[in-house]
Amino acid sequence: MEKPAEGKNKSMEKNLDSLKPNIAPLSAAFIGLVGVFLLYQVGGSVVTLIIFGFNIDKADVNAMRLLTIASQLLFILLPALLLARYVYEDVTTAIRFRSAKIAEVGIFLLGLTILIPLLQNYLYVQNYILDWLAKKSAFVHSIKATLDKLDLIVEGAYNQLLTARNVPEGILVITAAAIVPALCEETLFRGFIQTSFELKTTPFKAALITGAFFGLYHFNPYGLLPLIALGIYFSYAVYKTNSLATSVSLHFTNNIVSVLLFFILGDSDMLKSNVVDSANIVSNSIQLILLLIVFSLFILFTIKYFNNKEERK
Repeated sequence: MEKPAEGKNKSMEKNLDSLKPNIAPLSAAFIGLVGVFLLYQVGGSVVTLIIFGFNIDKADVNAMRLLTIASQLLFILLPALLLARYVYEDVTTAIRFRSAKIAEVGIFLLGLTILIPLLQNYLYVQNYILDWLAKKSAFVHSIKATLDKLDLIVEGAYNQLLTARNVPEGILVITAAAIVPALCEETLFRGFIQTSFELKTTPFKAALITGAFFGLYHFNPYGLLPLIALGIYFSYAVYKTNSLATSVSLHFTNNIVSVLLFFILGDSDMLKSNVVDSANIVSNSIQLILLLIVFSLFILFTIKYFNNKEERK
């Protein structure tokens, strides 16, 4: 049996070949990225000001959560679907709306249990190094001061979104912070954007580019690289399983874990992206190295697993 070409998934190659884009895929990808950014970040801000005025701090938090849900559906999900319909016509193939095998989703969920603590330890090491450099260099100190201000804004919005005083509020928080983002963001990034890049470049490069834009979209100064890493992992999972359901499951799991930990621990250092754990930096560094090794072995396992799967076809 002929082996699949390196870096290509044969079943995915067939699906992508069936797409006949009406405009250049790269143009479509950047139209999607810029268009959704303007709609969600700029348009969403304008709508917020129209509804709540400039005293946003005094706005009803549940009304803000409902507006967040509506903005994600109208300014992220809907444009992604409309663009897929216009550019590719075959929305199901372009977005990868198909079921995923439970076992394969389980494999990538297992990888996520390795990746999350890996990224947490990376944050400790990253922030320790940045803090050390800031003490040695006035230039780095000024950069860190700016990052701290941005992080404070992000953290304040995050805490306001996740704080729930009763069960109905908790359900609304889970919907706004876990369910809706997983569906909307994955449809845009791992659906429309990743497909568009894959049609013009290798799956590896498409995953890197998609993951980079995914991280940038979240405006988390200290968590940028971990978010990019998560985005690349989600892209890799979708490419291997050929199903958006895989990354939706991963994205939801990552978010719901964060939400539940916030419910349990509150505003804990464990949930912050700018925390510096100087006392345990050696332990954090060792854990980071060990988890990198384990995660690398996991990726090798998935490559072998899916290669064997292709050979059995």
